[in-house]
Amino acid sequence: MSTPRPDELILTVPQAVARLCAGDVVAIPTETVYGLAADAGSPLAVRRIFAAKGRPADHPLIVHLAATEDPAAALAGWALPDPRAERLVRACWPGPLTVILPRAPGVPDEVTGGRDTVGLRMPDHAVAQQILAAFAATVDGPAGLAAPSANRFGRVSPTTAAHVRAELPEVPVVDGGPCAVGVESTIVDLSGPVAAVLRPGAVSAERVAALVGPLGGPTGTAAPGTLASHYAPHTALLIDPDPDAAAARLRAEGRSVAVLPSRPPADYARLLYAELRRLDEAGVDVLIAAPADDDDGLGRAVNDRLQRAAHGSG
Repeated sequence: MSTPRPDELILTVPQAVARLCAGDVVAIPTETVYGLAADAGSPLAVRRIFAAKGRPADHPLIVHLAATEDPAAALAGWALPDPRAERLVRACWPGPLTVILPRAPGVPDEVTGGRDTVGLRMPDHAVAQQILAAFAATVDGPAGLAAPSANRFGRVSPTTAAHVRAELPEVPVVDGGPCAVGVESTIVDLSGPVAAVLRPGAVSAERVAALVGPLGGPTGTAAPGTLASHYAPHTALLIDPDPDAAAARLRAEGRSVAVLPSRPPADYARLLYAELRRLDEAGVDVLIAAPADDDDGLGRAVNDRLQRAAHGSG
């Protein structure tokens, strides 16, 4: 097979839909991060996601759904009915929220990692929704795109098309501009009697609790992006509330250092992965990041990602 030219790897929406219908993988933009998308109803297409990412086959994926007048109607065919989920998605979809529910019959094991639950989300991105709507129009029955982040498993997520090209140069991508949120969706586990937030994101735990009731602790349900090591740069990453002082100490020891300063949570989330990638390419010995203020969902999400990145870095 000949190597695709660079201009063949930047797709229009119709080109992307045609490739998805043919069972290929395509990187698409969302408001959170770029996703590596394939037909969630095709086991073979989903396996191509795992091959491209180097992702463990038992790690579940999130199915992305086309917007509907009633967001709760989009759950049908993918998950068993749940009144809590209906309230939650009617309030928060389209948006950076994933719900985990008992899966409906017929959902491929490849999507769920062989588990009895499925993760579902409706992205709030115009280009993503154009792709999802056009793809759904070609499918008889429930339609969705499985789309984990478009990067090598465990590494820093992409928030621009250029990040995807750098990480997965053989994967075609639809350029939808920089991601507006910049960190992955909040994941809420509704597979048991008490809801739980498994991964923080832009939709805060307080917002979730207001819609579904008091939240429980960790449930043991498998979900994307919840491993101890994830989102990791190649360079060693430290987290310090006074990054400049920590950098001075390390420089005095003869180490080269780059600093990621704190910002307002929304700005920090939007810039986090781009800055981690930029600093990772600087050729220094250590990256030092200041934590975000964690008084809202995005601040907690940034600190969650920093902690997992630090655990897996270097």
